[in-house]
Amino acid sequence: MKIKFSETKAEKLAKQITKIELIEGTLSKIVEDKEGVVQIKIGIGKRADITQRRLRIVVRKMVRIAKANKQKKISFDFDSFQFKSLSQLKAFELASLIAENMDMANFEFTKFKTEPKEGWLDVEEVTVCGSFPKSIKDGFTRGQTVAHGVNSARDLANTPGGDMTPALLALSAKSLVKGLNVSVKILSEKDMEKLKMGAILGVARGSDEEAKFIVMEYWGAVKSKAPLVYIGKGVTFDSGGINIKPGDGATDMKMDMAGGAVVIGAISTIAKLKLKQNVVALIPAVENMVSGASYRPGDVLTSMSGKTIEVLNTDAEGRVVLADALTYSRKYKPACVIDVATLTGAVLIALGQHASAVLTADEKLRDSLVKLGEESGDYMWPLPLWEEYAEYTKGQFGDVANIPLSNSRYGGVINGGMFLKQFAGGLKWAHIDMASRMTTITSDQLAPGAAGEPVRLLVKFAEEYK
Repeated sequence: MKIKFSETKAEKLAKQITKIELIEGTLSKIVEDKEGVVQIKIGIGKRADITQRRLRIVVRKMVRIAKANKQKKISFDFDSFQFKSLSQLKAFELASLIAENMDMANFEFTKFKTEPKEGWLDVEEVTVCGSFPKSIKDGFTRGQTVAHGVNSARDLANTPGGDMTPALLALSAKSLVKGLNVSVKILSEKDMEKLKMGAILGVARGSDEEAKFIVMEYWGAVKSKAPLVYIGKGVTFDSGGINIKPGDGATDMKMDMAGGAVVIGAISTIAKLKLKQNVVALIPAVENMVSGASYRPGDVLTSMSGKTIEVLNTDAEGRVVLADALTYSRKYKPACVIDVATLTGAVLIALGQHASAVLTADEKLRDSLVKLGEESGDYMWPLPLWEEYAEYTKGQFGDVANIPLSNSRYGGVINGGMFLKQFAGGLKWAHIDMASRMTTITSDQLAPGAAGEPVRLLVKFAEEYK
């Protein structure tokens, strides 16, 4: 999507450029005058009641309606997007929000579709009308850069498992940061054997596809400054292993690497923005498949940390591979570690589909992530990691069990977080269970498929972390 700037009012532009107008009320409508000039009027409710959350949806809606009505070029007056209720937003931040959500709404995953004769229904050009200091133009640039990071994560996560194996995910990671100040190292299974990453290798045993451990480093500050480490679960397809998923439970499991896709999207965006921050992304990439070589319920794996993991369910594999990644992160002496994973179906029961769960013992970090989630649009809600829950991670024949010995369905999100806490001891660390935001929902006003969350949160965290 190309963004242009004009000092001419939107209604005075060429006829083929559709004007977007915000109106009070709940209904949106398409209007065409006698001269054939099309206007899209977007209902926003009462102007006095607009919030940052609502504004994101308004911006997306105007693009989605334009696409649905085959309008390739649209325009709007920037001043009409300034609201008294959002006076705390600087012009740069408002411009960034608009650009970000326009590009996110314009995205469609079409890689495996035949292009129609008339082409894809994309909005190709947006003209923003008004008077523009450099800060506003910079805001639009920043917003588009972040949206491209989100959309690249959506592209990766939407790609079928047969076309996004661990090796192909590693190649994609390299491709996305080509020409940027990001170094990429891919550890093979032999490398992982030397590092004694028995947790990752155990999960990978059942697949013909070799596991990969993707290490991406961006050094935007002095090397002596401790980096932020983002860890993303990279299970490129999850069959459930021997505890195989029932029926259509595996349909979306090509997206079980969405956490990995997100941290790749985040570090590429951080590099494009040239943030003065050091950031490392770690992605343990495996397939969890069924074969005679698969790890079994009852197996005991020795992790990189030396702790043994008693496997009570092979479909709780994400936390197992993240255990080794958390241990590996220690080599960087990180300022902060955040892991992102489609870890549990339980988070959907706990929070529905509007927010991810954040779990950390660090109250300041927890509050920061919730606040930045609200500001970025990748909403977070905290759940506890109280010591009372630690008993559910104890193994009978190993140090820790990957699900509670009681096989209780209660507190599944917390149990997953408590398992990871056993490997994050001593680190400033937070766990984000984003399975609830793995895919978009109708109210998002985005294309079906991967949501690309929380790329925006991770970028904002890197922008603001001191």
